[in-house]
Amino acid sequence: MAPIDSDDNTTAGEGEELRAGRRKAARYVVPVAVMGVAAATIGLVPALADSGDPDLPKVTAEQLIEKIAKSDVQQLSGTVRINTDLGLPDLGGLESGLMSGMSGGPGSGGDGEGSAADPSAKLTELVSGSHTLRVAADGPDRQKLSLLENAAEYSLIHNGKDVWGYDSQSNEVYHSTAPDGAERPEKDVPGKDVPATPKDFADQALKSVDDTTSVTVGGTAQVAGRDAYRLVVEPKQKGSTVGAITVAVDAETGTPLKFTLTPASGGAAVVDVGFTKVSFAKPDASTFDFTPPEGAKVTEADESDAAAEAPEHGRPAEGDLAEGLDGLKVIGEGWNSIATFDTGAQGGLPTGSEGGDLGGLGGFLGSFGDQVKGDFGSGTVFKTRLVNALITDDGKVYAGAVTKDALVKAADAAQ
Repeated sequence: MAPIDSDDNTTAGEGEELRAGRRKAARYVVPVAVMGVAAATIGLVPALADSGDPDLPKVTAEQLIEKIAKSDVQQLSGTVRINTDLGLPDLGGLESGLMSGMSGGPGSGGDGEGSAADPSAKLTELVSGSHTLRVAADGPDRQKLSLLENAAEYSLIHNGKDVWGYDSQSNEVYHSTAPDGAERPEKDVPGKDVPATPKDFADQALKSVDDTTSVTVGGTAQVAGRDAYRLVVEPKQKGSTVGAITVAVDAETGTPLKFTLTPASGGAAVVDVGFTKVSFAKPDASTFDFTPPEGAKVTEADESDAAAEAPEHGRPAEGDLAEGLDGLKVIGEGWNSIATFDTGAQGGLPTGSEGGDLGGLGGFLGSFGDQVKGDFGSGTVFKTRLVNALITDDGKVYAGAVTKDALVKAADAAQ
C-alpha cells in the first residue's frame, strides 16, 4: 500500500498498524477494471445535493479508511439515486442489447431465449440513464434490491437459499438457489457482482490505493440527513482518465453514503451514487418474502442458462470468439494499468457470427472510434469519459481508464 497523504506524523509502530488496517480494508474490495471492447463500467452522475458541513472531530485519512474497514453494518434500508454519464454515443437503445450480451445473460424473455427477469441481463440497464433503487439488507442471507422504472419495477430478492428476480412489466420471474451462508460463494448469488450502493463503489476504489495514489480527508458533508466525512482519492500518475474519487463516509457507522468519480478531463462526474434516504434499523422480515404472482412466467436458472448458451441465441459457439482470446494480461501499474488480450481476429473488430464483425455491427461501431497508427500498425480507439479501448487491425485489444496516447504507447511497447 502507498503512503497516504496526511499532515499528521506517525511513529514506526503506528505506521505498521495503519498499513495493516489498509490491507484489511482492501479485502473488502475489488479493483476498478475494464475488460473487453466496450466500457462496462457503471457510471453515475451527481444526483444528490449535500447539505451543510457538519462540525465533526478531525480524523486522518488512515483513520477514515480504517473506519470503513471496520464498518460491519448488517442491516439497512433506503433509497439510492443513480444516473449514468459515460459519454457513450446515442445508439438508440442498441447499447442496452450489447451490454446484455456481454453480461452473459439472455435477458429477452417471451420467446424461449431466457427470462426478462434474469438479473445478469436486467441489472446491466444501470450502465445508462437515470435510476432509482430501493435497497434492504438483513445479514448475509437476506437482501433486496428494487429498480423503479416509470410505472414498472424490477426486484431482486435473496432470502436464504432462494434468489428471485421479478420483472413487473413482463410479469416474468427468474428463480435460482444457492447454498446458505458461509458455504455460498458471493459469485453464486445472481447480481451480487453488480455494484449498486455507495459501499460497492467505494470498495472498488479503495483497492486502487497504492504507491500511485494520494488519499486525503476533504472536509465534511451531510448526506441523506447523516453527518459524514469526505475521503478523497486521487491518482498521482499522469495518463489516467480518473481525476478524483470522493467517498462520503458516515461518521457514526463508517458506511459509505455517497461515491463520486470525476474525470481528469473535467466537467460533470462520471460516477456518483448515493443514498437519498437511509436507515440502519432491522428491516421487517416480510420485506424479503416473495411468491410468484398468479399467471407469471417462471424460469428456473438451469433453463435460462441453457438458453443463453445456445449459439443460435447469440452466444459464441465453441471455437468462436470465446476461444480466440489469447491470454488476458494486465500491463502497467496502478491507475495506468491496461488490460490486453488477442482476439485472434483480423480487421480490428472480432467476428461474432457469419453476419460479419460483431454480427454485422463492426463497421457501425467503427464509425464512433478514432483511427490511430503507431509502431504496432493501425487500429481504432473507442472512447468514453472514463474508459478507452484500442483495437488493432490484427485483433489485439488494449483497454483501461487511461488516455488514447497511453493505449497507443502500450501497443507500441508490446511489439
